[in-house]
Amino acid sequence: MKKLVLASNNAKKIKELNALLAPLGFTVIAQGELNIPETEEPHPTFIENALAKARHAARHSGLPALADDSGLCVKALGGAPGVISARYAGEPKSDARNNEKLLSDLAGRTDRRAHFVSLLALVRSPDDPQPIIAEGEWHGEIVDQARGDGGFGYDPLFFVSEFGQTAAQLDADTKNRVSHRGRAMQKLIERLPEL
Repeated sequence: MKKLVLASNNAKKIKELNALLAPLGFTVIAQGELNIPETEEPHPTFIENALAKARHAARHSGLPALADDSGLCVKALGGAPGVISARYAGEPKSDARNNEKLLSDLAGRTDRRAHFVSLLALVRSPDDPQPIIAEGEWHGEIVDQARGDGGFGYDPLFFVSEFGQTAAQLDADTKNRVSHRGRAMQKLIERLPEL
C-alpha cells in the first residue's frame, strides 16, 4: 500500500477518503498520527488553503500529502460561509452552532440555493512545482430544519432534490459517489497514476 498523509484530523473525512482510495492501493494517514500540527488557513480561496495544508503536511512527514479545503457556498449570502465554513460561528468549531448561524442568516430569505465545494491538492513533496489539483461541486438548497443523522457539518441542512433527501439522509456509498468530495476524488483518481 502506498501511503498518503491527509492534512486533516477529521475522522469522518479520513474514513471517506480511505473508502475511496483503498481499492487503488493507497492508505490515508491523518497528520495527527504523525504528530503534525494543523497549519493556518489564512487564504481567501479554497485552492490556496488546500495547497498550504498539503505542503505543510508533506514538509513534516516526508510523504506525499493530500489536502482538502471544502465548504458550503450559499448564493443568498454572497458565497458565505465559504472558506470559513468550519468556523462560521467562531471558535471553537461546532457543527451545531454553524448550522444555527446559517439558519439565522437565511431567516426570511426565499433563495436557498447552495453548493458544496471541495478542492483537493496532492503534492508529491513540499516544493512540488506541479501539484495535482481536483475540484468538485455538489448543488442543492438549504432546508429550514435538520434532517438525518449521517454525514457531518452542514449535511443535515443540505437538501439534494435529485434524491429527495438531505446529505445526512443519504447512505455513505451514495454520498461518497455524488458529493463534492466524491466528485473531486474521481477527478483526482484519474490522475493518481502520475504518482
